[in-house]
Amino acid sequence: MSSATTSATSANPRRALFTDPGYQAFVILRTAFTVAPILFGLDKFANLLVDWPAYLAPWINELVPGSAQAAMYAVGVIEIVAGIAVALAPRFGAWLVAAWLGGIIVNLLTIPDYYDIALRDFGLLLGAVALARLAEHYHGKREH
Repeated sequence: MSSATTSATSANPRRALFTDPGYQAFVILRTAFTVAPILFGLDKFANLLVDWPAYLAPWINELVPGSAQAAMYAVGVIEIVAGIAVALAPRFGAWLVAAWLGGIIVNLLTIPDYYDIALRDFGLLLGAVALARLAEHYHGKREH
């Protein structure tokens, strides 16, 4: 009888966590910032979504060795690692994604006609910061 009571008692805090709107926001953002960087990182190798080298500012292309496409391969690897970091360690990974988005924004602001994409990425940066803050609060509470 005590084991049934213990199971019901331990299940209630977990159930309460899943009904918490803040925790739901954490899960949504964590999922998005895991999946999106991995998918976009993989696409840097295929260029199915867009011609990624076109998004590399000329001054950055002059700094990095090799072609713009080779730079996009490195970018793809970094984005995949960032997505995995969010999945495994969201308190760190979210800040990594936010910093990476900051670099992307700087890159885009130096290319004419890409200001709208920079603005969109600023919104994503704010989402990554929100994830980092939520991860600080919720990540330790989740059972694995």
